[in-house]
Amino acid sequence: MKLSVLIPCYNEVETIREIVDQVRAVQIRLRVRDGKFARPVGADGMVEIVVEKEIVIVDDGSTDGTRDLLPQLGELPGVSVHYHARNLGKGAAVRTAIEQATGDVMLVQDADLEYDPRDYPTLLQPIIEGRSQVVYGSRFLGGPRKAMFFTHMVGNKLLTLFTNILFDTILSDMETCYKVFTRPVAEQLRLKSHGWGFDPEITAKILKRGHRIYEVPISYAGREYNEGKKISWRDGLTVMWTLLKYRLVE
Repeated sequence: MKLSVLIPCYNEVETIREIVDQVRAVQIRLRVRDGKFARPVGADGMVEIVVEKEIVIVDDGSTDGTRDLLPQLGELPGVSVHYHARNLGKGAAVRTAIEQATGDVMLVQDADLEYDPRDYPTLLQPIIEGRSQVVYGSRFLGGPRKAMFFTHMVGNKLLTLFTNILFDTILSDMETCYKVFTRPVAEQLRLKSHGWGFDPEITAKILKRGHRIYEVPISYAGREYNEGKKISWRDGLTVMWTLLKYRLVE
């Protein structure tokens, strides 16, 4: 099995090298029962799966020196780098990364060090065992985390509640970065959003196509604004409008 780690990147000169090192360092070896990517062998009916990784970086028009580092990273084994001529938004960068990815499963990884690649085995287990084709890593299911801003937590809860009402589900963290999905799911989605509409659009389209999202706990170390945190209350309005649009339109 091959995992494509999709890294949308915009002005992350301080962290892009570190996140690539962390992703490359993760060894994913899972013992699982029969599932989509596993067949039982031996008396205990278990098999060890070793997951191959590729890293697909898309620079979304960075202007802070990130682009000066990326050619070096692109020379590393299993790493490819792609460039947008100008800033188009996270959704556009993820869409380009999906187009370039060659893996059986795809995982969205932000470049800002808030999310820990050591959670990859936990995220992949339900897919490898065939329990779901989509897994979200939730920051609200008991994993270790650095305290986030209260306003961000409330905003996230409200947006997740809005999602649950519209799509009759019980997600705990719709806005999580860690969204993991199989290639067949990716090929169904036909994503269009450029910026912060990516998370609600992909969630809406996954749910409308009948896929139930499997959530697992992850760790989280949120950034401060002086460390490059980019989200604002206006982005929340974009998320709500996008959820409503894709509930009604597609």
